[in-house]
Amino acid sequence: MNEPTPPTSAPAGGPRPALPAWLCLRGAVAVITGGGTHLGLAMATALAELGACVYLLGRRQDVVQASADALQARGLAAFAVSGDAADEAGMEQIVQDIMARHGRLDVMVCNAGGAFGTAMAPNISVADLEATLRLNVTTTMVSAQTAARAMMARRSGAIITIGSLHATLGSDPRLYAPGFKRSTQSYHASKGAILNLTRALACELAQYNITVNCISPGQIPKPSLDAFTRENFRNQVPLGRLGVPADLAGAVALFASDAGRWITGQNLTVDGGWSAW
Repeated sequence: MNEPTPPTSAPAGGPRPALPAWLCLRGAVAVITGGGTHLGLAMATALAELGACVYLLGRRQDVVQASADALQARGLAAFAVSGDAADEAGMEQIVQDIMARHGRLDVMVCNAGGAFGTAMAPNISVADLEATLRLNVTTTMVSAQTAARAMMARRSGAIITIGSLHATLGSDPRLYAPGFKRSTQSYHASKGAILNLTRALACELAQYNITVNCISPGQIPKPSLDAFTRENFRNQVPLGRLGVPADLAGAVALFASDAGRWITGQNLTVDGGWSAW
């Protein structure tokens, strides 16, 4: 089955369709950490298409700037910000600058993260574990808390964390090509931590009308994934295809907009049914 073409915000040659008020983000301000590529960029694009002014935050200024420029060329409101989502002082300054410019921060997508190290059990080092926890959990905690402080005064906001299919499931080594760098125990542990961090934040921030929810993507590979592993992954998906980054558009739109205003502390797995077998 062929992978789908990512959706566009309007029919070719036609006007942008009107959005219902509960889905429209016109006037809203959103930050997407790790927003310059892949899943982060797809979610930033979705929010911008709904009318939000999006800030793409990443450590590589050239990458986030190129992505912001591409969105701006489509007439969307997008800006690039260089920074490390695990840097408390840096994130505080970024949010303060956004507040000074717009007077509000409505959505924080805590997407920055990844995997560190290649060793499998029982050879994972403490150093690799600590680096992975910083890469995933610390970035999520810092960006979420920084956003929460800005949102509390307005008693409104949405914080979206990014988990993984592997926050609740292990990895089947039979699916991977020999030598493939698959998810390690450290990665699984860090994504599981994000899932429960989401629940804890949701309970603590509910009194300020701030929602906190997690999106857990399934297999949405980059083009470099080898054919052997790609086919094995595809065979594990009930819907018969691998995901593409645009498949997260609906989930991020739900949690960022009024459509999800009475949803908090939840984990939405977007995996084509992988975890339903």
